[in-house]
Amino acid sequence: MNPIISLCPENWKEYALLDSGNFLKLEQFGNYITIRPEPQAVWDTAQPLHEWEKRAHVKFVPKSSSSGDWKKLKQMPDQWHINYQLPGINQPLKFRLGLTAFKHVGIFPEQAVNWNYISASLKKMKTPQPKFLNLFAYTGGASLAARAAGAETYHLDSIKQVVTWARENMELSNLNNIRWIVEDALKFVKREVKRGNKYNGIILDPPAYGHGPDGEKWKLEDSINNMMKNVLQLLDEKEHFLILNAYSLGFSSIILENLVTQNFKAQNLQKGELYLPDSHNKPLPLGAFVRFGNV
Repeated sequence: MNPIISLCPENWKEYALLDSGNFLKLEQFGNYITIRPEPQAVWDTAQPLHEWEKRAHVKFVPKSSSSGDWKKLKQMPDQWHINYQLPGINQPLKFRLGLTAFKHVGIFPEQAVNWNYISASLKKMKTPQPKFLNLFAYTGGASLAARAAGAETYHLDSIKQVVTWARENMELSNLNNIRWIVEDALKFVKREVKRGNKYNGIILDPPAYGHGPDGEKWKLEDSINNMMKNVLQLLDEKEHFLILNAYSLGFSSIILENLVTQNFKAQNLQKGELYLPDSHNKPLPLGAFVRFGNV
């Protein structure tokens, strides 16, 4: 059995997890500090919450399990920008952040380790222009990393507004020609299998629950096995890599490993947890992953 490892982003000058606990996290994105809910942070905070509120610019106040409002504690814009520098790439990736009703700001910082892996893997390939597929792609961090590394990049999400946001990030990053797809991920993957299409790199970061553009229902534990059986058929045999993430309580990296190895002879497989260390040396786990490749 492959050992379980933990990965976290390093050297990101414009992002920091400042503290965590009491089901909350205190984060700095560029010039602004946010307080957001975090169900994994079941321990105590290092600093009292009233000290957090002295430092923060904005705090998310839930109204339901899936939405809420932002309470501004200091003056700040509703939208701002943040950069991420891929190793070995001159031009930084640039993201537009914003205060959404769903507590997200437009980026998942722990995913930076995957962006590095994507970029490095694509640059090693002998294929003249590798093809890369980003499923459940959100605002496109992985898509930007792949395109910056020279890949023919396909970005799929079921929400049109999110794809529009990702396009804006592409333009901010001085990139172009990402292929945008607004569709149900499982439907698309099954159709690609029938067409015989292949990709050199694939990442999928499926939600616990979701809906396609035509109301298709997605529930992770019910759909992920079928999804992986199809996704693995899309990998180019000569040169490939795949990353599967799952941010869902109860989903372990061993489950993800089994989903891969029952259907594919994976080389150089790694599994484990993504995490962010706060400034008080408390690691905050933010999802399981498995990844492998032959480059």
